[in-house]
Amino acid sequence: MFSNNYAPPGGKSFKELVRWMYQRWRLRKVKKPEFLMPMVKPDIAWLKANQDKTSVTWINHATLLLQVGGKNILTDPVFSDRVSPVTFFGPKRKAPLPLSLEELPHIDFVVISHNHYDHLDYHTVKALQLQPGGSPLFLVPLGIDLWMQKQGINNVRAFNWWDMQIFDNIEFYFVPAQHWSARTHWDRNETLWGGWVVKMPHFSFYYTGDTGYSKDFKDIAARFGGFDFAAIPVGCYEPRWFMKEQHVNPAEAVQIHIDVCSKLSLGIHWGTFALTDEPLGQPQEDLRKALKQANISEEEFVLFKQGEMRVFD
Repeated sequence: MFSNNYAPPGGKSFKELVRWMYQRWRLRKVKKPEFLMPMVKPDIAWLKANQDKTSVTWINHATLLLQVGGKNILTDPVFSDRVSPVTFFGPKRKAPLPLSLEELPHIDFVVISHNHYDHLDYHTVKALQLQPGGSPLFLVPLGIDLWMQKQGINNVRAFNWWDMQIFDNIEFYFVPAQHWSARTHWDRNETLWGGWVVKMPHFSFYYTGDTGYSKDFKDIAARFGGFDFAAIPVGCYEPRWFMKEQHVNPAEAVQIHIDVCSKLSLGIHWGTFALTDEPLGQPQEDLRKALKQANISEEEFVLFKQGEMRVFD
């Protein structure tokens, strides 16, 4: 069983879950503002041809395509219509994908933060395993390697917090986050969770994974000294009494940006799946307010359109 560094073992009790579900049922008739995530079609030909530029493309939710050192890296890839144990029920995609699995460049590495269904999607990882040209290397938290092997995916490396391995001259570190894990009612916290740091001499990237706010971020900054680019969740945060320990809100996301000394941060984990109680578009306004309160430019902590790409010099 795994636990957090600065909080009790993650995950709310069944009683608290029932309380939240009851509140949601009572609020079911409250109409939320309509929101459609803005989207752009990425330059697929450029992405497939790119061998020397460092770029990042936000695909959806927590799925990013990072191109660095001539390699293609995906974070928590989810290309299915639902994030659920079954295909006919559960949270459904509210925004179309900007590109398909078949339109991706050949993926060299997949990093997984934890095993919740909106971050570890069976159909997506199986499809990636069968991509033309061979399976990517899956880098996963402890315990998820065993799940992968049960699915017939063997090109896997498991990491504990602070572990580092080098592949193709790229350093991969698995770092702590404040969260929890489960795919059923019987396996809570049996696999680890966390974030990823990807480093090369000319570029450093930090992906937090799902997390509540904690001292972990100052610990990470002390180890790495700062990052060129960070992907930080800004959605799925209401109601706070239920979500605070496991999902940051935009104000806490801005504090993470400050703590880890990120030069540029991207808000992710919003606008794609209606997993919590805030309207899908609410993170835009809440992040704007949080940045103003912290006296940080909106050019320093940005929101992309789905499919939007940034190329780094």
